[in-house]
Amino acid sequence: MPSKAKGEDYMTSISVRSPFASFFLAGFECSSHRRYDGRRLDMLAATHHDRFASEDYRELANHGISAARDGLRWHLIETSAGRYDWSSFLPMLRAARDQNVQVIWDLCHYGWPDGIDIWSSEFVDRFARFAAAAAQVVRDEGGAPLYCPINEMSFWAWGGGDVAHFNPGCVGRGGELKRQLVRATIAAIDAIRHVDSRARFITAEPLIQVACISEDPEQIKAAETYHWYQYEALDMLGGALEPELGGSPEFIDIVGINYYPDNQWFHGGGTIPLGHNAYRPFRDMLAEAHRRYQRPILISETGAEGSGRSAWLHYVCSEVHEAIEEGVPVQGVCLYPILDYPGWANDRTCFVGLLSDADEHGRRQVCARLAKELYRQQMIFEHAPAEQELRPLMRAVG
Repeated sequence: MPSKAKGEDYMTSISVRSPFASFFLAGFECSSHRRYDGRRLDMLAATHHDRFASEDYRELANHGISAARDGLRWHLIETSAGRYDWSSFLPMLRAARDQNVQVIWDLCHYGWPDGIDIWSSEFVDRFARFAAAAAQVVRDEGGAPLYCPINEMSFWAWGGGDVAHFNPGCVGRGGELKRQLVRATIAAIDAIRHVDSRARFITAEPLIQVACISEDPEQIKAAETYHWYQYEALDMLGGALEPELGGSPEFIDIVGINYYPDNQWFHGGGTIPLGHNAYRPFRDMLAEAHRRYQRPILISETGAEGSGRSAWLHYVCSEVHEAIEEGVPVQGVCLYPILDYPGWANDRTCFVGLLSDADEHGRRQVCARLAKELYRQQMIFEHAPAEQELRPLMRAVG
């Protein structure tokens, strides 16, 4: 294990080596898929972020955040094959530029235009052309060339291909869907690089742990197999698995890790609670992912609901700090979602964000406990703005 001094050296140099403008990022929920009942969701509209992007980006500065994940709504932009209406995207892109917020743009967050068969080669080709066109707009507008081509290929393959929770609403086709999403990601990265060679990419995949409570060898093997399934999408993308898909190490840039309180569970059972003897330390999981891919890591999504928000951030950041000291190159932590949002299934308000839903003027309330914990962690990671700049905020949240 590296010495503490080595870890401290890394902590002081991480801002230079990271492509992100701040160690802590904000993530705007931008899902645009169709649910099991056919209803299309639009989380950017539901949270009013599409209307108040400028106000939202400006508010991030009050919390020492100058980088974010945000998204394009492909289904709104590509009105017909190869015809693009950027009116839903340009105000957000320009707001980010004007407010000096660096954005990683999700190009496909579970949703795609009606009329495209996701199982066809047309889906791959149309997505690649859309990605190239979006990259050209970003370049022309002076935006940061940072992209997440397809969000959570693994989760989408399960939710849309195995259990029919959302589009394409299938059962037993998860592996097929995962391969198709990998093909589309490869094509999109290639297309974007032809437009802008500066482009950087993150993947955003769930990091999970599956434990077995049985001593039955078959059950133990099944749990282990499920555990290793989590790496299939990146293994395909990097060419280590099914290289006929076109994968290569060059397609893995920054490994995004999505991690939530329910990402560890017993095989065939419930969630493993934090503190249980079967709960695996997050630092160990990060180390495993880094050993596998030897790439820098971004915690691309993490958060909890209600009163657990601040405690969860404290836990995750403590584990990230330990992982960094052990030599894992974690380059940022993204609070996701940064805004409270209406639940996918029932529209109930999910109190998960640093910021609440907006009023008619775009004003949002601050979750005081989470703001205080974020400020504390910024001091620890040495990426907060000067204390005097945040002092008005700290008075406001008590």
